[in-house]
Amino acid sequence: MARTQDPDSANSQFFIVFEASPHLDGLYTIVGQVVEGMDVVDAIKLGRGRNGAVVGEPDLMEEVRVTED
Repeated sequence: MARTQDPDSANSQFFIVFEASPHLDGLYTIVGQVVEGMDVVDAIKLGRGRNGAVVGEPDLMEEVRVTED
C-alpha cells in the first residue's frame, strides 16, 4: 500500500513493483502477486516522473478480480 513517511498512513492507494525491491521489505503491505498474465503487467506504463509518477495519461484498471487459492 502506498503511504507517506508515517508507517500508519497507508490507505486505498497502491503501487505495482516491476522487479525485486528488497529495500521495501517489511515496510509496506503486500496485497498480491501476479501468478499468470505477466504480459499484461509488462504492458503497464512505467512511471518516469517525480516519485515514479506516469507522465501523460496513466493506464486505467477497467476490471479487477480478487481470488483465493
